[in-house]
Amino acid sequence: MTTYVTFVERPNQNFQFSANLDNATYTLIVTWNLFGQRYYLTCYTLQGNVVFNVPLIASPDDYNINLAAGYFKTSIVFRASTQNFEVG
Repeated sequence: MTTYVTFVERPNQNFQFSANLDNATYTLIVTWNLFGQRYYLTCYTLQGNVVFNVPLIASPDDYNINLAAGYFKTSIVFRASTQNFEVG
């Protein structure tokens, strides 16, 4: 089952949501990197440990770029056209 989370940009606040990845709950936070001029996605355990930190790469409609590849079997895709995260 795929869960959709709409990415909402906020000027002074990071975007945050929780997701179930491989049957465990994680916190995902999107931050803006001023030097790199791009967003990054960081995955945290509920205890606050960093699992991964990757640049937020948007997927086109006809292809999935899995941001959690190599870390989880569950995929995380950011869809450019809808500004949605697709977790599942």
